[in-house]
Amino acid sequence: MSRVCVFCGSSEGRRPGYADAARRLGAELVARRMGLVYGGCAVGLMGVLADAVLARGGEVIGIIPESLVARELAHRGLSELRIVGSMHERKATMAALADGFIALPGGLGTLEETFEILTWAQLGIHAKPVGALNVEGYWDGLRQLLGQAVAEGFVRPEYSELLMFAETPAALLDRFAAWRPTRV
Repeated sequence: MSRVCVFCGSSEGRRPGYADAARRLGAELVARRMGLVYGGCAVGLMGVLADAVLARGGEVIGIIPESLVARELAHRGLSELRIVGSMHERKATMAALADGFIALPGGLGTLEETFEILTWAQLGIHAKPVGALNVEGYWDGLRQLLGQAVAEGFVRPEYSELLMFAETPAALLDRFAAWRPTRV
């Protein structure tokens, strides 16, 4: 695995632990010689994560739509910044460049990106690991929601297992290293 795509907030959230987890994830990626692919913003957890990787000499590729560059949210100090025409193009480019996907805490955009990449895994569009870094229980509700969807017969158990959860970056990346694609 050479690059990981991380979905995360353009805000830092209310708890200091979220930014700390982004910094720890950045350090762990560099320690494992993995590059970062992300949304290209300089603000929020996105900026914290990118800066943590860059400070340790790691590779950071940002993918940002033109509409967000105009709002001056683009991180100008990245290894590479790709400006694309739309959010759809952003997601497709990030997916093509990454060997796995991690969700840090975030808002609607993070949720949407995570669910789309999970749906792509379910449909066999990609065979790459997907995980959620469960910082301070942030993703407990998602884990519960997936369990409810399985219990109600809307999601097959094997599909809910496409999303791995871990509390630390090292634990999640260890799971990625041991991960093998399952037939869906």
